[in-house]
Amino acid sequence: MARCLPLTLLLITVAVCSAQPAQLQSNAAASVTLGQSTVPLYGPWKFTVGDSPIDPQTGKPLWAKPAFDDSEWETVNLAPKRGNRDPYSGDPRYVVGWTALGHPGYSGWAWYRITVPVVLAKGARLALAGPFQMDDGYQVYANGKLLGSFGRFGVTGKRPVVYWTHPAAFALPQPAIRSSNDTATIQTLAFRVWMGNVGLSHTPDAGGFHYAPLLGEEGAIAAQIQMEWVELAQETALPPLEAVLLFLLSIVVGSLILFDTSDSVYLWVAGVLLLTTFIEVIWTLENVTQLMSSNTFFLLDEAICGPLLLGGWLVVWIVWFRLRRSRALYWTIAALTLGYAVSSTIGGGSIEAAIPHALVTASQTASVVFRLLFGLLLLLILGLGIRKHGKEGWFVLPAVAALLCTQFTRELILLHMPVIWHPFGHTIFVDDAANMLLAAAVSLLLLRRLLHSVRRQRQMALDVKQAQEVQQVILPQSRTELPGFTIESEYCPAREVGGDFFQIISHKSDGSLLIVAGDVTGKGLKAGMLVALLVGAIRTAAQYDPDPLVMLKTLNLRLLGRGEAQATCLALRIARDGAATLANAGHIAPYLNGEPIAMEGALPLGMIEAAEPSLMHFQLKDGDKLILMSDGIAEATDANGKLFGFDRVHQLLRTATTAASIAAAAQRFGQDDDISVIAVARTSVFQTAT
Repeated sequence: MARCLPLTLLLITVAVCSAQPAQLQSNAAASVTLGQSTVPLYGPWKFTVGDSPIDPQTGKPLWAKPAFDDSEWETVNLAPKRGNRDPYSGDPRYVVGWTALGHPGYSGWAWYRITVPVVLAKGARLALAGPFQMDDGYQVYANGKLLGSFGRFGVTGKRPVVYWTHPAAFALPQPAIRSSNDTATIQTLAFRVWMGNVGLSHTPDAGGFHYAPLLGEEGAIAAQIQMEWVELAQETALPPLEAVLLFLLSIVVGSLILFDTSDSVYLWVAGVLLLTTFIEVIWTLENVTQLMSSNTFFLLDEAICGPLLLGGWLVVWIVWFRLRRSRALYWTIAALTLGYAVSSTIGGGSIEAAIPHALVTASQTASVVFRLLFGLLLLLILGLGIRKHGKEGWFVLPAVAALLCTQFTRELILLHMPVIWHPFGHTIFVDDAANMLLAAAVSLLLLRRLLHSVRRQRQMALDVKQAQEVQQVILPQSRTELPGFTIESEYCPAREVGGDFFQIISHKSDGSLLIVAGDVTGKGLKAGMLVALLVGAIRTAAQYDPDPLVMLKTLNLRLLGRGEAQATCLALRIARDGAATLANAGHIAPYLNGEPIAMEGALPLGMIEAAEPSLMHFQLKDGDKLILMSDGIAEATDANGKLFGFDRVHQLLRTATTAASIAAAAQRFGQDDDISVIAVARTSVFQTAT
């Protein structure tokens, strides 16, 4: 949005000066007596559109020469008229440009000329304060001599590079002969003005002068320019401060993702706040420096950042309300963003090409339509959010209202509606106030959302703790003594809740021992829930048929149809006399007396219904030791990314004597997965005499 700075034209008169005060008559040959003072050059000025021909002898514009006859030109008076006010600041000294004086829709070159007889006090030097607000750039001539310019004017015939008008002073040529008293001189001033498509599209009643330039004594003009710079600094102090606050807020908001990595809304909000910060930065550069041309600013602001900002906010509220994200909705947002960008590029005048006026007008209308469509879609998203979340949706309403308010500021300006305030000398636009309201509303909403997130995480932590306690209850004790067997177990989950499981079930009727051990896919609470499911199935199935092959087939059926629920598992049944039956479904084969048992491979549980586990039989003798372990041992990884590996497992089993020592060795190396170890030692069974 274009932001014009209000102008305060000050008449500076030094009371102690003995010279006569400044006077300006209302005719073309007005006589001005200047001491230490300034006077606005209301006119009448002579005006014409177009550009001057070049004098082939001097290479200078003919229309700048004092002798040029401008009697056929139009007459323009820059004196303020009742009812005219600056559409941005409300300043009553504002005058309308040439588009309201018989040249609607005209952009390009134009000239202003005025001849002023001046009576100059002894020792005084003349200077001119350029117009503070001008559409868009200008060169100023005095008596045919180029004094300076505002903007970069290059080769004749090429469009200049223009900036937002700043205070500027130009020293006028001094008379060659000075008397002992006042000196009379005639100054013919000529302004060569350029207004491009940007000025035509963004300024109501655009074209040329909007405030009269000042003529005066050099010291008074310098004081005037200094005061205007002070005023400019006051008026532009808020946007840099706003940029700093928005930047800090974006950093804080972005860091909230560390508290809840599952909620991407923090990153989206941080992104749009950073984009808003960038807009405030380039606005400041445009208003107080000449580092960025007006065309570049409006291209960045309206054709790029503005559409991206609107699209970004739409995505923010979609994510905020956790609405169903359909591809069609995102394609709609992308199409609106692109359409708004293209229409703003053409209608905003940031491209200084020969674009037909009808196309520019149509693009400006399309820009309004796209913003209205953005607003309707935003209200639709808000309505869906209120319908889904109730009270939280209503809390978002102030932020959405502020966002909508920022989108139609330019239309309010074109309608001469007040959009700016000046508390304590600082300029506040309606979109500045709306941005601050939006930032405050979003901050409160994010704080509320964070508190809910923290509360939810605490509840989840409690749930995980309870799941951990349940898992500890359903796992066997670390050491079990049974007739003919000594069993040790060690369980070290990688997280609070692990995905490894095992059950040790003895049958008193025949003295046999059933061991089922496995590893479900994944970690955390989801894996813990599958573990609870499988443990329950193991305990139930063991009551009816402890056969290892039947056990694995039963568990396989339990996992089928549960999404990606899969598990490696083995079931081992050892009879009282040491005869062992082992069924394996993709689990690591046990080690017997430090050597791996050779088994055929098989699919894990939960993949296909017809899966057949591998099956084998062997004999455990007195003193034999059988080690069952999960893949967390072999897959332990050190700081350099090196695996523990099966070779180290083989060496470890030659020296480690307990399940706890095996697990501890893998943990010291670098635990990356759940670790479970079961050690079964065959002992002699004392036979009671009969």
